[in-house]
Amino acid sequence: MKFLGSIEEYLQLEVIDHTKCDVLKESIESSLTVLWFTEETNELTIDGKLHSFNKNEVVFLTEFHRTTPKKIGSIRFLRFNRHFYCILDHDTEVGCKGILFFGASQLPIVKIPKEELDKFETLWKMFSIEMESNDSLQIEMLQMMLKRYLILCARIYKTQENYPEKKADSDLVREFNFLVEQHFKTKHTVTEYAELLFKSPKTLSNIFSKIGFKTPLQYIQDRIMLEAKRLLRYSTLHIKEIAFEIGFDDIQAFSRFFKKHEGVSPSEFKQNTSKEELPTLKE
Repeated sequence: MKFLGSIEEYLQLEVIDHTKCDVLKESIESSLTVLWFTEETNELTIDGKLHSFNKNEVVFLTEFHRTTPKKIGSIRFLRFNRHFYCILDHDTEVGCKGILFFGASQLPIVKIPKEELDKFETLWKMFSIEMESNDSLQIEMLQMMLKRYLILCARIYKTQENYPEKKADSDLVREFNFLVEQHFKTKHTVTEYAELLFKSPKTLSNIFSKIGFKTPLQYIQDRIMLEAKRLLRYSTLHIKEIAFEIGFDDIQAFSRFFKKHEGVSPSEFKQNTSKEELPTLKE
């Protein structure tokens, strides 16, 4: 089911399985995707890495994730574009920027608790019913339900990941994650992000250490590595061009950085990925 509005608003709601999962490979500009797995044992390759998902886990993807289905049971699929609902413009409403979407290199996975499952089931049912309606209030109703969906997921994720109870600290983590997503190609140090946040590097490090996250520097470096591997795997750029694209002044510095984190040189990584075979989709 698809909703198409008068000014390019787009919302898609489907239940998909191994027989109709090509939608997972699609990349739609300015779109965000939520996948709720409703059967056990699902496998997706996301940005070249194989991930397994179990029943009642939810994962959040942007247009930049490269996704290939490997083993699919049943998935409740939701995708919307920026025209339908912009989470950046409405961050105060849903609070998922830097957590569920645009959170640097992390792949957010929510595990729906048993006590919350009825809420999700009811919301999905209402979502499906409203997709069939056709009146002047349809888009407002759908937006309201999407907001509720994202709020529920963000709350659970923050609890699961031990986000700070203090709102100011939690918001600082979210904003740092989002800034890294915006600036990782040009800003490679914690100091640069601390300046953007009007905080000291020590303050950032202390907040991250208290909640057991990776260090701020690890977040920055992981995001750089994610982009480097995406470009090496999927683009036709030369390694020197990739180095410049993600902010390295010379190919030697990039190669040292890449090998330190991946264990092989960029050229070896590119050669290895080019030899990979895509397995057939398993039922």
